[in-house]
Amino acid sequence: MAALRYAHMAVDLPDGWEGRGFSRREEVTGEHTYAVLHLANFALPARVEDYGGGAVETMRRGDAFASLLEFGPESAGTALFAAQGLPTLTRDSFEPNLLQRGIPGQSGAQEFFTLDGRPYCLYVVLGEHLLRFRLAPILNRVLRGIRFAS
Repeated sequence: MAALRYAHMAVDLPDGWEGRGFSRREEVTGEHTYAVLHLANFALPARVEDYGGGAVETMRRGDAFASLLEFGPESAGTALFAAQGLPTLTRDSFEPNLLQRGIPGQSGAQEFFTLDGRPYCLYVVLGEHLLRFRLAPILNRVLRGIRFAS
């Protein structure tokens, strides 16, 4: 098991999983940076965009990719981020039409939530929609292992 720590997030990655954390500029003003955490059960390419561009194109059937993106404090308390706590993914969370970039066979899930006053988006891609029954529980175990510091 490998440990990944970035900003206020940490996770112990199971064998065969990779992860990386980085900061992205706030899109409107470019002044603030917010944390992004990528997790995958396959080798991540050197350059991966916030929502997985650069990685999702390389995915195979049993692959899973998750991006946890922090948003600015002005988003906390808005309707989009009203859900509290890290969501649990079910097989029904995944749909091919939820992908940022449609790739045949793949499936995606996107959940917005607030945790400890910080707004986040969880974006997940599966290499094969038909494997969501098997991959959703594995992803949930990995995601429940994320620790957030205030």
